[in-house]
Amino acid sequence: MMRLGSVLMLGLLVALNASLAAAQEQVGDLDWRPQVAVPAYTADGPLIRVDQGHGSLQTIDGRYAGFAALMRADGYGVEAGRGRLDAPGALDGVAVLVIANAASPENGSRVSAFDEAEIEAMARWVALGGSLLLAVDHAPHGTAAEALGARFGVTMGKGYAFQSVRNDVTANLVFPRQALGDHPIIAGRGGGEGVQIVNTFTGQSLKGPDGSTVLLAMSDNAFEAPDLATLQAIRQRLRAGEDVDVVTAELARPALPAQGLAFPFGAGRVVVLGEAGMLTAQIVRFPDQPDREPYHFGLNTGGHDDQQFALNLMHWLSRLIP
Repeated sequence: MMRLGSVLMLGLLVALNASLAAAQEQVGDLDWRPQVAVPAYTADGPLIRVDQGHGSLQTIDGRYAGFAALMRADGYGVEAGRGRLDAPGALDGVAVLVIANAASPENGSRVSAFDEAEIEAMARWVALGGSLLLAVDHAPHGTAAEALGARFGVTMGKGYAFQSVRNDVTANLVFPRQALGDHPIIAGRGGGEGVQIVNTFTGQSLKGPDGSTVLLAMSDNAFEAPDLATLQAIRQRLRAGEDVDVVTAELARPALPAQGLAFPFGAGRVVVLGEAGMLTAQIVRFPDQPDREPYHFGLNTGGHDDQQFALNLMHWLSRLIP
């Protein structure tokens, strides 16, 4: 039985279309307004700090504005963190640290977005009771976060996870209930908070440490391409009628088991996602094609329970869910 659901065919991500790469603009959907019927906190909610000090474009007033809006609607405090994570007091008062798509330093001094001192500081903080949400997209983000993930026992695919569908590929993956793990993040607190279907929007695959729970299970026929150029080559060859087994054997590798993980780390908690866009609301515009409709992806699309999934994972990380 397949563990991953049917492929979302509501258009492949425009990132797969090389002809559009120079003529698109990806931005946060600032018009999206989350609806939370009963906020988890009515006052003085836990503080979420979103790291903006390591090259990420997922800022709380930009591409991660949707995430920030959702968490504020649920009663959390949300702020940006812009300094080093090993600085004295850097994580004081923080309930959940969020790192989404940190980037390698521009000076080329290393590929990791975080140096060893910062990685150890985060590991100590989590082990003493902190909570970390690490969302890491497709290449090159897995390389930038690889050392941090490894410190928590997580292996990253570092490429582009995809499935073949007829004579094409999709990186928009759908996880129905049978592909979702047995975990409080999936179950919620009752009262309709259970998650039945999750959609992701182009990411990588993951493997967790012993004792981790797979939240989003990849199927046996999911693959990972090392980079976008290879994914485009796979797509072109499948569209030309070549055999999928031959093409994937030559150009791809089997995906790692998961695209979402949850696990304890010392006295703390960690969630790692292989895709960051599912937690926010974004738009791709086409400046040189004014008549073309913008492409929406993330929480501003329908047909999935991604908003409830985002709320549940934050409830677990902030200890609202035991």
